[in-house]
Amino acid sequence: MNPYAPFFVYRDSKMSEQHENPGAVRRRLKRRNWSLLILAVGIFVFGLAAGALYYALRPVTLQVAVGPTGSDDVKLMQAFAQTFARDGSAVRLKPVMTAGSAESIALFAANKVDLAVARGDLNLPANAESVAILRKNVVVLWAPSGTKGARRSAARIKSIDDLAGRKVGVIGSTQANVTLLRVILTESGVNPDKVAVAQFSTKQIADLARDPSLDAYMAVGPLDSKITTDAISATATARGEPRFLPVEVSEAIAQKHPLYESEEILGSIFSSSPARPEDKVETVSVNHLLIAQHALNDATVGALARQLFALRLQVAHDAPAASKIEKPDTDKDAALPAHQGAAAYIDGTERTFLEKYSDYLWAGILLISGLGSAGAWLRHYMKRNEREQYITHRDNLLALITRVRSAETPEQLEAMMSDADDLLREALDCYDDGAIEEGDLSVIALTLEQFHHAIADRRAVIGGDRPGLPRLRA
Repeated sequence: MNPYAPFFVYRDSKMSEQHENPGAVRRRLKRRNWSLLILAVGIFVFGLAAGALYYALRPVTLQVAVGPTGSDDVKLMQAFAQTFARDGSAVRLKPVMTAGSAESIALFAANKVDLAVARGDLNLPANAESVAILRKNVVVLWAPSGTKGARRSAARIKSIDDLAGRKVGVIGSTQANVTLLRVILTESGVNPDKVAVAQFSTKQIADLARDPSLDAYMAVGPLDSKITTDAISATATARGEPRFLPVEVSEAIAQKHPLYESEEILGSIFSSSPARPEDKVETVSVNHLLIAQHALNDATVGALARQLFALRLQVAHDAPAASKIEKPDTDKDAALPAHQGAAAYIDGTERTFLEKYSDYLWAGILLISGLGSAGAWLRHYMKRNEREQYITHRDNLLALITRVRSAETPEQLEAMMSDADDLLREALDCYDDGAIEEGDLSVIALTLEQFHHAIADRRAVIGGDRPGLPRLRA
């Protein structure tokens, strides 16, 4: 192999560039720059599209305030969070531990979390809307019916009317339970100020059962709550079998206080031997809710609701409370309205992708069309000089046809043909740059055809080959 071959190749290429038409070189470089610019714009647009797609498809993580630590609510939210993450769901949950519902609501009101788990009768902020009913907290009222360790007066309590002048032990430290008891007493015709109340935490069940000053007891929670069942069993052991007190005005309470609902306690639900209660008991309940910020995206809340109800049975294997999740009331006049995203999922009115974004898609199409038109106009405007140059070339070519007819030597014809070749090259460069259309090239082709006919005719005249025409002198 010749070691000087690269040099000769480089030298030949440089010599070719030096002898090439400067205008053609300039246009080639210009086209190369335009190609690089278009490539860069394409890469930029692709990057924007990829970024937008990633942003649209990325999982959304919602913070949910729940407490206290170790409660069924915390276990439920943790189970859902793990399931959502494992299944790669579009919406994820991040539990934020609190000391209880009051603290959860405080975080929610301060917009520090997206969701919160709380009872429906607590002081919820105005921007709170329901996503799901996690469970129903049912009121259970009972009094000891025997004489074992009980005051004689306590055994005579057979209904709520008999609670006037008595003392009721309320399980749970939240003020909401006391407020609920006062509502029940008031609607039952009992002055709540004549009923003494003592609150016991869920860890003081034994103290509750041993307190001889209590005439009746109240628990608020799910019917399968271990706390309620243990409290009934403990008071039965210490004070005698319980007599369950029906809330006979439950319908009226539900009408006057929409946050509460009328409910029934089925017989033997707390114990079958002996039966506790012996028959169904009328009472009231309050919903325990998963609430969301009103400003939270509808599509996000709708996806969350869909995941909750689709996976609740799967989650129930690890957290049995998941099986109790119910859909919230989607009526517009509900005491606590459902979030619009959850309501759309429940009512089956969720909009499809095209329905939600059709306006944006049409706007995008119109925008792209407008940009395309503007780009075409701008390109035409920027190429105006080249188009004017094309018109000049066309006129020059027509002028060459006239000059051909007066040429007297073959050398003049050769020079004119060389000029025509240059004009053709310039016209093709204009076409490559987009300054002219195919129709313009057709005009050039027709003009060139006439030019070549004129050349042929003039050569025949100069050479004396055409009969009837005088032969020109060279």
